[in-house]
Amino acid sequence: MGTAGGGGGGALRLPGLHGYAAEFSPYWPGRVACAAAQYYGIAGCGTLAVLEQNEAGIVLLRSFDWNDGLFDVTWSENNEHVLITSSGDGSLQIWDTAKTKGPLQVYKEHTQEAYSVDWSQTRGEQLVISGSWDQTAKLWDPAVGKSLCTFKGHEGVIYSTIWSPHIPGCFASASGDQTLRVWDVKAPGVKLVIPAHQAEILSCDWCKYDENLLVTGAVDCSLKGWDLRNIRQPVFILLGHTYAIRRVKFSPFHATLLASCSYDFTVRFWDFSKPNPLLETVEHHTEFTCGLDLSLHNCGQVVDCAWDELVKIYTPSCLAVPVREKVKI
Repeated sequence: MGTAGGGGGGALRLPGLHGYAAEFSPYWPGRVACAAAQYYGIAGCGTLAVLEQNEAGIVLLRSFDWNDGLFDVTWSENNEHVLITSSGDGSLQIWDTAKTKGPLQVYKEHTQEAYSVDWSQTRGEQLVISGSWDQTAKLWDPAVGKSLCTFKGHEGVIYSTIWSPHIPGCFASASGDQTLRVWDVKAPGVKLVIPAHQAEILSCDWCKYDENLLVTGAVDCSLKGWDLRNIRQPVFILLGHTYAIRRVKFSPFHATLLASCSYDFTVRFWDFSKPNPLLETVEHHTEFTCGLDLSLHNCGQVVDCAWDELVKIYTPSCLAVPVREKVKI
């Protein structure tokens, strides 16, 4: 594993592994989990890599292998050592980074690729949602060995499932059927269907500052913001990417900032409140950029990963100023 560092960031190469998802730990500043697959996720195995940033750059703390590609990862919200990954064989795996062997548990219910997994962030519940190419989302309690509920309604593969950070038991899903859907785990049917794009939607995220605001990123190269109180038209449209948008994330520190990564090899940073919303374009990968996250601990710190085998932690120049100063602009 090669490493390069400096300037408050760094890069780590995962030889033979193509990055699909990266997520900062909610507990440890500078600790990152990366879900990766061999052979571009088409064949071969997968690896969960747990990385940490220090003065020298990025070091590999631990890695765990699985017999199929890993496409997403989420940290536990109640145990700093536990993670869940989702895999091409339709299974979810629970890992403990304090143990050398794994996984602790495997859930195998999806009948096709499990492409998305997310751990609830609202206090008082420990629930996981997964989304699959079998067109279903499944609800899990990690303490229970089987799913609690299956959500059906999408007419295409599910690429993204994300919990509301505000409303307990509420999650959103984005699909190849061109819709964004909002669900309530206490109700059997879909709560809201938004025909968000005229293309497959690969990612969605919930604003950390507004319980009614979500963003979608799609194969049509656009990002769209949606107010759940009025879904007739988007509240913003962000254009600039030249290929499909693979992942989108709202900032945890600023209500109108978000980041997106794309098959155009770039990561872009936006402020949708501005007349010219594109703040910065980062071009430091040479392949599809699939994984993206913004740190909860270090304002402005970003991690991304791509099919070029690289995981990078950095602070883009547009996020390098204190949030207090940005708010005054």
